[in-house]
Amino acid sequence: MTGGAGAPEARPAGVLHVLATTDLHCNLLSHDYYADRPDPAIGLSRVASLIARARADAAEQGAACILVDNGDGLQGSPLGDIVPGSNGPHPLARAFQVLEYDAVGLGNHDFDFGVEALAEVLGDAPCPVLCSNLTAAKPGIDLPFTQTAVLERQIPGCPGLPPVRIGLLSVLPPQTLIWCGKALEDQLAAAGIVETAEAQSRRLKEQGCDVVLALAHTGVAARTGADRSENALEQLAALPEIDAVVGGHTHLTLPHPDHPFAKPVVMPGAHGSHLGVISLELEHSAAGWQPAGGTASLQPVAQHGDTGASVPLAEEAAGFTRALAADHARTLERMRQPAGYSPVAMHSYFTFFAPDRGLALVAGAQAAAVRPLLQGTAAQGLPLLSAAAPCKFGGRSGPHFYTDIAAGELCARNIADLQVFPNELRVVAVTGAQLREWLEMSAGLFNRIAPGSRGTLLADPQRAGHHFDVIFGLTYQICLSQPARYSATGECINPSAQRIVDLRWNGRPVAPEQRFAVAANSYRVSGGGSFRMLREADELPLAPMRIRQAVRDYIAGQLPADPLAEAPYPWRLAPMPGTSAVAVTGPGAAAHLDELPAGLAEPRGFSSGGFWQIELHL
Repeated sequence: MTGGAGAPEARPAGVLHVLATTDLHCNLLSHDYYADRPDPAIGLSRVASLIARARADAAEQGAACILVDNGDGLQGSPLGDIVPGSNGPHPLARAFQVLEYDAVGLGNHDFDFGVEALAEVLGDAPCPVLCSNLTAAKPGIDLPFTQTAVLERQIPGCPGLPPVRIGLLSVLPPQTLIWCGKALEDQLAAAGIVETAEAQSRRLKEQGCDVVLALAHTGVAARTGADRSENALEQLAALPEIDAVVGGHTHLTLPHPDHPFAKPVVMPGAHGSHLGVISLELEHSAAGWQPAGGTASLQPVAQHGDTGASVPLAEEAAGFTRALAADHARTLERMRQPAGYSPVAMHSYFTFFAPDRGLALVAGAQAAAVRPLLQGTAAQGLPLLSAAAPCKFGGRSGPHFYTDIAAGELCARNIADLQVFPNELRVVAVTGAQLREWLEMSAGLFNRIAPGSRGTLLADPQRAGHHFDVIFGLTYQICLSQPARYSATGECINPSAQRIVDLRWNGRPVAPEQRFAVAANSYRVSGGGSFRMLREADELPLAPMRIRQAVRDYIAGQLPADPLAEAPYPWRLAPMPGTSAVAVTGPGAAAHLDELPAGLAEPRGFSSGGFWQIELHL
């Protein structure tokens, strides 16, 4: 069609909708397997209803549509546990089949079970599986993923025109090789996120792709000491050959006013909390299709009511739940198997300001598992400590993401609740000086609290709770009037700051040159969380052992009670008379307020995100 004399030739407009999920952590159904109850705020089964609706809307609008996932789909829920002898496709692969995904990018946690297990799962994937910046470490290693993919989609509203060629690349943190252990390092080599994306996006455009979509399992870099090698979303969005980005890894919900981008960028939360939608406008000319702008938006599966309860906005898709019904039943049966007994309730609602019995149990199990293994080694005479961090602490996973285990008979789901991640047990030898820096890094979780102030949030929401290591076997206080010594990326930003005070072992001050053996998880010892002081620690050789198995054996009485179980809880906040701060926790905390000392905490109601706020008198 042409206009009047001198008018430019009109370009037929087309639209491409990209539907995206990320960080599902195998929350495929709207069920909390740790608490054994429905959870209306999560689940790909609810996102499936949003997907069906979005596909119908695209068809009505004459738009093309693709569905992608951005990684960390395999690990995180008992439904995703790889159980020997299971028949048929893994539940994640089955879910991808039922919903007819067009492409899947990989995340760091997809490698937690190793390359061989990942290959077995991905063998049933119905679409290309991508990872652009991991390659084989040596010839002869077959990888279960490709570096890029090209999809072609006809624009329904533009008959007679050629299809749009969509190039896809996928990147994840190169630290994945470190976090997942030495076995992975022997099989894979990693390149940087930005340089890989730049090279692959250019190559895809040279191959004739009209649109390049980056499946970027990476987030927004921290404000201070930013380590962009792990979180490089801003840099990726600035690359000229990339037209749109699906982010992940950090469980944010993007778009958000705090994080503006010049092109469409979406990050749809985690655990199946949202569907991300990118709408790309396209123009066609003699040169082919070209992006001409676009938008990004989120569709949540639930919202939080005035009492913190989740109100569903999307129903579970019946066909999807039927397809996974057998997997669901097997998981429930496995999670309900008896596992032991606890005389006390265990929960993580107060883990950032009061004793956490579940954390103490994990620390005791770790120590009990490794103590006999140190006999006859160089560490035999060293004091044994145990470092543990909370796995479930709310944060970006929502107000119901807390451990909550009643006293009494325990079952397998409770063990999984205490140790969500499939980490292995490690032991390192450290000095007293390294211990202090380790604890200073952990104490960076907290905001600085001015003496005499009120209303400051206790914990920095930009710091991940699973980086708050508590080291059992010591005693110490954390002084919040001091600034954080370390940034989130491990950079020493306040060298003179000392939040850790009165650090003692057996009642005596810890000397800088004193040596200790510390049981810890493989993620931390391998460098996870940017605890740079542990790079100089000596790791002691141990046979592979999952922490979850150690906890199971400890609860079942197959490991002896460890002396650390009788030790006082390691830390407390240093007193600040006349000062208060606001702690954020889950609605379930209300049932446990009587555990706190009188006068410590005053409830302040619910936040817009469904969290319960408590004023702490420091």
